[in-house]
Amino acid sequence: MSVIDLGEYGADFTANPYPYYAKLRGAGPVHEVLTPDGMPAWLIVGYDEARAALADQRFSKSFSSMGIALPEEEIVGPNLLIIDPPDHTRLRKLVAGEFTGRRVEALRPRIQELTDELLDAMAPNGRADLVDSFAFPLPITVICELLGVPAADRDAFRAWSNELVAPTGAMTEQEAVEGVGGYLGELIEDKRAAGPADDLLSALIRTRAEDGDRLSLPELRALGYLLLIAGHETTVNLIANTVRALLTHPDQLAALRADFYLIDGTVEEGLRYDGPVETATLRFAAEPVPIGDAVIPAGAVVVVALASGARDPRRFPQPDAFDIRRDPRGHLAFGHGIHYCLGAPLARLEGKIAIRSLLERFPRLELDPRSGPYEWLPGMLVRGTRRLPVVW
Repeated sequence: MSVIDLGEYGADFTANPYPYYAKLRGAGPVHEVLTPDGMPAWLIVGYDEARAALADQRFSKSFSSMGIALPEEEIVGPNLLIIDPPDHTRLRKLVAGEFTGRRVEALRPRIQELTDELLDAMAPNGRADLVDSFAFPLPITVICELLGVPAADRDAFRAWSNELVAPTGAMTEQEAVEGVGGYLGELIEDKRAAGPADDLLSALIRTRAEDGDRLSLPELRALGYLLLIAGHETTVNLIANTVRALLTHPDQLAALRADFYLIDGTVEEGLRYDGPVETATLRFAAEPVPIGDAVIPAGAVVVVALASGARDPRRFPQPDAFDIRRDPRGHLAFGHGIHYCLGAPLARLEGKIAIRSLLERFPRLELDPRSGPYEWLPGMLVRGTRRLPVVW
């Protein structure tokens, strides 16, 4: 099997990876590749194989088990995305007890209120960058309020988050990790001193299992870090990518405007068709793992292409069509298995409220014809554009 250099595909792969994934799927479900940044990896592109790999515990998420020192783990602490059972099992149990559907549903009125405030601010202008004016500030405010981050500190959180998701350089990324880690440590200590409060971070500080187990300071700090990054950045691009898909598919936009009961299906199809996470976070083969005609060797880096599985015709008929009436159940946008995204209910709720409210408020919403080419986020992790200019 020859090594495929994804970097040779150039900027077109970042802008539209789906034809490249289709070609790779046609040649087999797994390929040895160099990622665009030059990292050797095994890329899983078939739906069935991707779903199986996400739940296969022969693939480790722990960098430390591979002898790799990850700055965010050393500075912030071990988060759920970079640890394996039994540590993962213990932490997830403690967290899941507080990050409940009831807590998420209780946020609905506040999410609607924040959405309406952002739309009120946009309305007089007639045009805006939807990312900067709407898709970004909504989830960052929600996650900050959920964690109990004071309003005065949210601009700093936004800057750190931008740098961590799409780094502009090794030094600035390191500074962002240190900034988040230091801030969260101080915030946790402040909350401990202040006593009981209603926010999630305060609840997690108080959480104890039946055996008396509780989250340590590094674990709390790492959880706050994970919620900041994964808890809002994916929602930014869920909203923006789905709105972009609707505005470039006028028949689907018209169908939704005619029947807003289709909003649930619209969000799910948006997650499948052009979801906010292109590939899952890295895994490592703990032992040789056969997939298709290949055997991924022990110690290899494994990249699961969620975006490719979402367009696999063996699972989704006419996969390149954006169809808000299709049944997209089984998509992998939030992962699968023990690392399935805890924040999926919150992301779905924000997406539904934001997209419906936007379209109701601006019945003539369209892409700004004067805007230039999209500036796509670099790398293979997050799928989205830095800006989405619209007019109404």
